[in-house]
Amino acid sequence: MRVFDEHTVIEGCKKNEHSSQQKLYQRYADSMLGLCIRYLKNRDIAEEVMIAGFMKIFEKIDTFRCEGSFEGWLKRIMVNECLMYLRKNSKNNFSRDIEEVYGEIEPIKADTSLEAKELLEMVHQLPAGYRTVFNMYAIEGYNHQEIAKELNISEGTSKSQLSKARKYLQGLIKKYEKIS
Repeated sequence: MRVFDEHTVIEGCKKNEHSSQQKLYQRYADSMLGLCIRYLKNRDIAEEVMIAGFMKIFEKIDTFRCEGSFEGWLKRIMVNECLMYLRKNSKNNFSRDIEEVYGEIEPIKADTSLEAKELLEMVHQLPAGYRTVFNMYAIEGYNHQEIAKELNISEGTSKSQLSKARKYLQGLIKKYEKIS
């Protein structure tokens, strides 16, 4: 089994070498698809967006200055591709309210028997705006100022969407725990 030499692969991609592009794709495709699925819910659409993201990566790889995390740079491009898809195909879902969501946020019990797959399914049930902000904040590590800028919303809207996403997820978790 060959060791993945990130620097060599990046340099090969900068020279437009197909074998280096293939190695890069094989190394990161699974994790980038997972990222896209978290935002887009539909696997087929997520695959299309991921492929478009890789095309952008190969097109823009000369802009990577080898400062900081390469995987972080890849993730930022993929998140941006997901956000562009959502902007293009969603009608202002970033400020959508769900009437059933109200009350104070309660901490989630650490002893819950939820598996990662089940939690991902619950995240997929979130409305697009909630899901997008939740993914950006809780999973990708964006702050509210960055989210607001990327989504063209106010910081207050970002905070509100995150709060509502958490409440919604807590409701789903409570239902799950009653069934289990």
